[in-house]
Amino acid sequence: MIASISGLVQAADTTGVTVVVGGIGFRVLVTPETGAQARVGAEITLHTALIVREDSLTLYGFNTVTERAAFELLLTASGVGPRTALAAVSVLPPAELAAAIRSENLVALTKVPGIGKKGAQRIVIELKDKVLGLGWGETSATDTPADASGGEVWREQVIDGLRGLGWNQKDAENAADQVAPLAADHNIAELMRAALRTFARP
Repeated sequence: MIASISGLVQAADTTGVTVVVGGIGFRVLVTPETGAQARVGAEITLHTALIVREDSLTLYGFNTVTERAAFELLLTASGVGPRTALAAVSVLPPAELAAAIRSENLVALTKVPGIGKKGAQRIVIELKDKVLGLGWGETSATDTPADASGGEVWREQVIDGLRGLGWNQKDAENAADQVAPLAADHNIAELMRAALRTFARP
């Protein structure tokens, strides 16, 4: 198992980061928040999970060990693949995910692209006992505030992140428009969370 990877960021977007280690570039799939925090030319350390398939080896990377643990826990539920697990960690921080499972909050779980009501019910049934007593706490954002002088850079990142999670272009643009008043005072991670919350409004 490749538990972590550290190196220079060669390329980054809201779906993945290319990390150069010893002259080799590793493409690591990440949450939109992690991708937004990565800076080309800067050092980065990601806690990783290697998913092995017959025709591929795919690295998934996270800012914290707890995020990786949440991803790996979700993969033990029936019908949950890596893409859905990554989307779940993107939408619900580990503490909120654990709380949703413990309280059988299907509404919160179905906010995740790819998880319907039946899928949420399976997750609750299969994982409820596993999350009891985990004690996962909230993780704080470590990226820098969004730069209001950067024009629409934040908007493009939010839209790309939402599209990477499964929403279409129109819905992603509408969500970005709704959080635009927050752009001057909030970082990309906070803007992503705010955008995701707009989809839960009646």
